[in-house]
Amino acid sequence: MENASLPQSSLAFMKMHGLGNDFVVIDARNGADPVTPALAEALADRHRGVGFDQLALIGPSQEADFHLKFYNSDGSLSGACGNASRCVSDWMMKELGKDHVRFTTDRGQLEAKRAANGLVSVNMGAPILDAAMIPFDGDPQATGIEGDPVAVGMGNPHCVFFVEDAEKVALESWGAEMEHHPGFPERTNVEFASVTGPDHLRMRVWERGAGVTLACGSGTCATAVAAHLRGLTGRRVIVDVDGGRLEIDWREDGVWMTGPTAFVFRAELTSDFLGAL
Repeated sequence: MENASLPQSSLAFMKMHGLGNDFVVIDARNGADPVTPALAEALADRHRGVGFDQLALIGPSQEADFHLKFYNSDGSLSGACGNASRCVSDWMMKELGKDHVRFTTDRGQLEAKRAANGLVSVNMGAPILDAAMIPFDGDPQATGIEGDPVAVGMGNPHCVFFVEDAEKVALESWGAEMEHHPGFPERTNVEFASVTGPDHLRMRVWERGAGVTLACGSGTCATAVAAHLRGLTGRRVIVDVDGGRLEIDWREDGVWMTGPTAFVFRAELTSDFLGAL
């Protein structure tokens, strides 16, 4: 008896991940938006909820195939989430019978398509290098912050440090401190990267509103952009993150990110869980 024990007022969701960067995905194209900051924060609890790095809400769009809205695990909104965009796009391409989809986000219209070897590519749009748009209070390319990071926007703010060995960075302490640096009025994601070969980077990340994650799509894009601006790499790079490998290609039409996706399971939240919020 499938779903026999679940109440009528339950809420369906999906669990997906891209290189261990994991998401709860809710499809609200045919109904009202059910997500509140309180629900997002409760769902993110890995002991009392479901657990995720970000929540992706699929909604209708008048100008594209669908709309995506993102929440961090602390219940705050995020303007972009690259790995979730790839995962949801993979699922939507299967549902719509397409190899290419367009979707809207808070930063505008983006697109995704199938790539070789079962991978999915998403165009995250042009990087934001204007300080006021990132936003960052200072010169993004000469921040004046100890460690000489680069500030880059990818629909959300990023602070990218280049270090000798990313493996040795005290990610939890340094990342948590930098997230709240006063130069970033909306807080920031924090990336630590080292060059491991020609056009090859190793990157670790502290995500704004989520903490340490195994991968960050927008952060990987921001790191690749910053590396090229610093003259460390070309515009097409391989980036190894804690959860695996992503390919970034900064083209004229935007920053393309390619990598694997995983659809883990479908489930439903009970009325007891929802009613306790």
